[in-house]
Amino acid sequence: MFTGIIEAVGIVEKIETKGSNIDFTLNCPFTHELKIDQSLAHNGCCLTVVKTEGTTYTVTAINETLEKTNLGKWQEGTVVNLERCMKMDGRLDGHIVQGHVDKTGEVTGIENKDGSYIVTIQYNNEGDFVTVPQGSITVNGISLTVAKSEDSQFSVALIPYTWEFTNMKNLQPGDTVNLEFDIIGKYIARLIKKQNVI
Repeated sequence: MFTGIIEAVGIVEKIETKGSNIDFTLNCPFTHELKIDQSLAHNGCCLTVVKTEGTTYTVTAINETLEKTNLGKWQEGTVVNLERCMKMDGRLDGHIVQGHVDKTGEVTGIENKDGSYIVTIQYNNEGDFVTVPQGSITVNGISLTVAKSEDSQFSVALIPYTWEFTNMKNLQPGDTVNLEFDIIGKYIARLIKKQNVI
């Protein structure tokens, strides 16, 4: 379980293909605190630490993960948003995030609003995925508030701190981002869909 509050960014240092899986080795500021089998969200995708060595650690992404996320587009040097799982005695500063990417979206617009930024993202709306104004959405692991919601598209507003200290500042129109829709919204959408079938 995560909150969508990014702790730090990591840098991909090595990529190794092993059958249909890929091992990613990253460098991050808190590597010395990581241990084997620990869960760590990478752009919102929960992966298990399988190795640590010095300032680097390694995680494995299986084929299903690569198909559902933007991890398959990573290259050496890619900047990745990182968050360790939440502590039960901590504050929930973002919203309830599972670390399970629902689908990817495409950045269609980035607007600088004199220091803050409006990012517009388009996605395939097949399935029980909805956004609502002032609702929560996770983009590349970041808990954000929906500023504008339309079918298959939404916009989020970023404060300067979020823009500067995550990988959002590296985005360009056309880039792929990981999306995790609000778990409560997903349950409600599924229940309504079932009621309409009956």
